[in-house]
Formats: sequence, structure tokens, C-alpha cells
Amino acid sequence: MDAKTKRDARLHRHTRVRKKISGDAERPRMAVYRSNRHIYVQLIDDARAATLVQASDREVSAEGKTARAKAVGELIASRAKEAGIEGAVFDRGGRLYHGRVAALAEGAREGGLRI
Repeated sequence: MDAKTKRDARLHRHTRVRKKISGDAERPRMAVYRSNRHIYVQLIDDARAATLVQASDREVSAEGKTARAKAVGELIASRAKEAGIEGAVFDRGGRLYHGRVAALAEGAREGGLRI
């Protein structure tokens, strides 16, 4: 499949990554969605097709998109601990592990979530 647009290329990468990773109740999939303005993250149990915990940058206050992404990572880690989740499988959504996506993962690790 040849990608015709940047969006198609990202979705193709995401599909390729999703073939290899999936989450369960013990280690859910940490799915990151990044738009131009916001960043969202969910912990998903793919076996039940259920979202266990979610967070977004609309719930935190920090200056700058990268700082907000890191705060979202810390927020999802604290919510995961409350739900009894210690580890997760990271799903970057076809994006590069760079910038806001990497900051979110770093924040989650600092919050105590094993990725």
C-alpha cells in the first residue's frame, strides 16, 4: 500500500505497529493520540475492548504543549495506580517517539508506570 498523504502514512505505520502489540488487564495498551492542539492517552484492555483509564491535556494546567504532555503522563500514571495497574505497553499511534509523545511517556515513567 502506497501512502498518498502524511495522514495515510501515519495510519499505515500505526497498523503495522498494532499487529505486534496488544494490551490485557495486567498490562494494558497505552494509546496516545496527538492532535495539533491537544494530547490524549488511554489505557486499553484489548481482550475486553474496554478503556480502563484515560487522561488529556484539557485536565492539566502547564505552559507549553510539551510541558502539558508530560503532566498528562504523570496524571495517567497516578490514575493507573489507583486502578491497580503497574505497567503498560506503549502505543505511539504511528507517530515518532519524539517531542510530545516522548514527553508523555517520560511523565508516565516518572509517575511510576512501567512502560
